[in-house]
Amino acid sequence: MNDPNWKLPAVPTFELESPDFEEGGTLPQWARSGIANAGGEDRSPTLHWHGFPSGTKSFALTVFDPDAPTGSGWWHWAVYNIPASVESLPQDAGNPDAQLMPHGAITLPNELRLTSFQGAAPPADHGPHRYVFTVSALNVERLDVPEGSTPAMLGFALRDFIVARAQLIGVSST
Repeated sequence: MNDPNWKLPAVPTFELESPDFEEGGTLPQWARSGIANAGGEDRSPTLHWHGFPSGTKSFALTVFDPDAPTGSGWWHWAVYNIPASVESLPQDAGNPDAQLMPHGAITLPNELRLTSFQGAAPPADHGPHRYVFTVSALNVERLDVPEGSTPAMLGFALRDFIVARAQLIGVSST
């Protein structure tokens, strides 16, 4: 299976959890995509993280489907400049209309070019897909990423500043 970390820097890990699904467990129906006609609500799950290094100055969050039949995966959500004082995001924080994202955090366009969370939407008869939620602890307060950049560009920009990584994988099938 595709490993979305295979070329990323090796860094210490910390904990990322959600009361909405367990590691390797099925994402809730509401975390599936409505906009992509997968029967959901495009609602991001609650996320909590802890155990990151004391020198952390900000966080970046990404959600990636390495199993999408594209040759390059599928980015569902990418947020950076999350203040170091923030250790959780509430359910539906990925909805810009809900205004639940911390002040200063910037959401990049996902694969649909929307600055929001896109829920799981594996193609029909394609089997289970993994949705890799990653929180990266950074040693800078702010990343300078050009407006409208892709999540892949964010990943490139943060690689020199990452001091630790936490991941949580949810699964969804058709």
